[in-house]
Amino acid sequence: MFLLNTTQPLTVLLLLTATVLLIFLGKEIKKPFIPAIALTVFLLILLMHSVQLCMPSYEEYYVTIRYCIAFELVMVFITFFSYLWIDDVASKFYNKKSIDNSLDWFWKQV
Repeated sequence: MFLLNTTQPLTVLLLLTATVLLIFLGKEIKKPFIPAIALTVFLLILLMHSVQLCMPSYEEYYVTIRYCIAFELVMVFITFFSYLWIDDVASKFYNKKSIDNSLDWFWKQV
């Protein structure tokens, strides 16, 4: 069976590098869908690990899968807020209405 172990140091480094580069690219070209790609990937990996957690063939990997899920939840949180941040940057640059302005108080503090 296949287990994508996102807790190995090299995998963490590669995922963090790719995520930071996607966030930076989205900020530079002011397109919020680019960090949404990273968000979608982390949600799919999270879904895969959640299904594997329920399968009896992965019982010996139970602890590893739990750590993977915790890491992916943190990355979903980071990429979701980066998506909202870049959406706010793009809406100010193009003078458009943002998708959601409920975090205006937060962006003023940043």
